Amino acid sequence: MRVLLTGFAPFPGVPVNATMHLVPELADRAKGRFPGIKVSAGLLPTEWQAAPRQLEGLLRETRPDLLLHFGVSARARGFEIEQRGQNRCQLHPDAVGALPVSSAVREGGPEIMRCNLPVGYIVARLRRRGIRAFASRDAGGYLCNATLYTSLEKARSAPGRRVGFIHVPASLAASSSARGGAGACPLSWAEASEGSLEILAACLSRFSALAPRLR
Repeated sequence: MRVLLTGFAPFPGVPVNATMHLVPELADRAKGRFPGIKVSAGLLPTEWQAAPRQLEGLLRETRPDLLLHFGVSARARGFEIEQRGQNRCQLHPDAVGALPVSSAVREGGPEIMRCNLPVGYIVARLRRRGIRAFASRDAGGYLCNATLYTSLEKARSAPGRRVGFIHVPASLAASSSARGGAGACPLSWAEASEGSLEILAACLSRFSALAPRLR
């Protein structure tokens, strides 16, 4: 079982992206908790042109069975577990000031690509632990949505691959260095760290051949 976790680099308005710290921490903890699983982590540039290229390289290198993207959103009320990617790109500058070449992620592609994670199950597990979690039908129109849509499209040629996207609050970055309370953030760093590990456990318990041991 191969797992790929990705986060994003900073972008305009977000000088520190919490997923830059969250994803490596999750990967390290996952390797200890799930010794039978091969876990890889990558950081995607928040750039319209570079992100798909970087993602393509990571997919070739790791050939994941489970791909979990993490990104930040100012609208996130806690963990937002995305249910679908949409074939749209906002005309919003990326980290190098460039705009998308099209208003669509893929010209002629389906309007919607649906995630194949057990979203309701994940949300329920997080809430049972007292961690704020929600199912989301709108991943936005920026690089998060474009990356999710691209990954779902590529999964069509990788039978059995599971793909998902998880948004965390952008304000989580304020507590990332101190690993302390969240203040105005809906999640503390401890909740974000534990919740991310719970999300991975939930996915593995449904999809891995090691499911009985992972539950």
